[in-house]
Amino acid sequence: MAKKIKLKIIPIGGLNEIGKNLTAFEYGNEIIVIDCGMSFPDDDMPGVDMVINDISYLEKNASKVLGVFITHGHEDHIGGIPFFLKSINVPVFGTRLTLGLVEHKLKEHNMLAKVKLVRVKAGNTVNVGKNFSVEFIRTNHSIADSCALAIKTPVGKVLHMGDFKIDTTPIVGEMIDLTRIGELGKEGLLALMSDSTNVERAGFAMSEKSVGDKFEQIFKNCTKRIIVATFASNVHRVQQIIDAAVKNGRKVAVSGRSMENIVELSILMGYMKVPEGVLINVDNINKYRPSQIVIITTGSQGEPMSALTRMAYSDHRKIEVTKDDLIIISATPIPGNEKAVSNVINELFRIGASVIYKSLAEVHVSGHACQEELKLILALAKPKFFIPVHGECRHLMLHAELAEKVGIPKQNTFVLSNGSVLELDENSAKQSGVVQNGKILVDGLGVGDVGNIVLRDRKHLSQDGLIIVVATISGEDHKIVSRPDVISRGFVYVREAEALIDGIRDVAQDSIEICMSKRTTDWSTLKNALKNDVAKFIFAKTKRNPMILPIIEEV
Repeated sequence: MAKKIKLKIIPIGGLNEIGKNLTAFEYGNEIIVIDCGMSFPDDDMPGVDMVINDISYLEKNASKVLGVFITHGHEDHIGGIPFFLKSINVPVFGTRLTLGLVEHKLKEHNMLAKVKLVRVKAGNTVNVGKNFSVEFIRTNHSIADSCALAIKTPVGKVLHMGDFKIDTTPIVGEMIDLTRIGELGKEGLLALMSDSTNVERAGFAMSEKSVGDKFEQIFKNCTKRIIVATFASNVHRVQQIIDAAVKNGRKVAVSGRSMENIVELSILMGYMKVPEGVLINVDNINKYRPSQIVIITTGSQGEPMSALTRMAYSDHRKIEVTKDDLIIISATPIPGNEKAVSNVINELFRIGASVIYKSLAEVHVSGHACQEELKLILALAKPKFFIPVHGECRHLMLHAELAEKVGIPKQNTFVLSNGSVLELDENSAKQSGVVQNGKILVDGLGVGDVGNIVLRDRKHLSQDGLIIVVATISGEDHKIVSRPDVISRGFVYVREAEALIDGIRDVAQDSIEICMSKRTTDWSTLKNALKNDVAKFIFAKTKRNPMILPIIEEV
């Protein structure tokens, strides 16, 4: 009797972390991929631009991969697509705005002509291969055109919720299609994969409309210039800022490359409506009184190169923050960004500007479901098996506990890790092995060429600096031609530490002479001896361990 084929659900990224979302569904000789995101580098990754997934498993099985299905257009779900498609060029399926953002990324990588993009609407079903069909189901989130995916397989249907909330009064379009989720529950759902990001918060997430009401209150009584920092991708939030500006007779300028790109794209595609004459170029803001201007900018997460951060540190070429400005930070810091955001807020206060942020006023609501919404989805979907996704370890564990409270048997919930393989058939599910997974670091045009050793060296340089010892040796008699030279970068300022530098020169010279007296002509041995002797001397004098780079020149 032939062995029965099982469905494999393999999260490559997005579990026990925030971002980098990518999940593979495999049945027989066919694989589909859900989302393909990136994450921002941690503090211990100096110089790194972004982090993407190690997709070695999918590359080894590239002939099986049928397509990539995208739930929505946030960076943690689409940021890795260009890198993925360079290795595995398959069709990408998504809604209109989502694919508009993907197109923009592919243009930046000169890949648009090489990739097939398939536009779908909420309610559409896409059949791929012999074993998969994917239905797009309307949800609410902090970006337009977000969808959950109902994935039909030979062993049953799996509902992947993507990122979602239940918003009964959305800014544009309809509320989440709870009716369809309930129908899937009645039909019988094999498994539910649900967003865990906000599982620690009780109750319901507030409607996006409540933020618009707050903006109108703030704008109405304000005589200062208003600068609002928010996520560029939150088209509904940006629309509400523009609406509040229009109601109060203000012009709107946009600052920050990603904000400019998304506003332009959203207006072009009809997701944002701006009356004629309201948008002005940021170069023209000084032609108006402060009370006539609103600036919408990036930088709500304190990113070092973002527009708001540059304004806070008086480094922006076109916008100078003064005490006549009101700054509104309309976002909650992503875990890990709290300190950077706090630093920016402190700098803005130091300048004398007024600053409003979430702890002072309700100028932000989350795009992720809270506990009561998560319970409602579990109750409607009534899955046989439950897999919490999208969150750090505590989020996944708490979501598993929440599922148990609403009647999902504990043994039917699977808290997975990246790379875990969950095998399912009509009646059972079990973990079965692990596939290769991990972080690939992107630095400029380099993908994966910055590894642990390079990061270790960068951290070493950032913490202790660099000492370069340059010695010139005669090729004829192997004697030192001139006293070694010492160059310091990030360790000590040479002119203020002459005694220490002279001591390093003496130690370096003695070390070389001792080696030469032993007839050592192997440059590697000589360099190691020089490095060790100088390191011991510096540590004895300073209790510091700079990186030491010996350079031996033969003349």
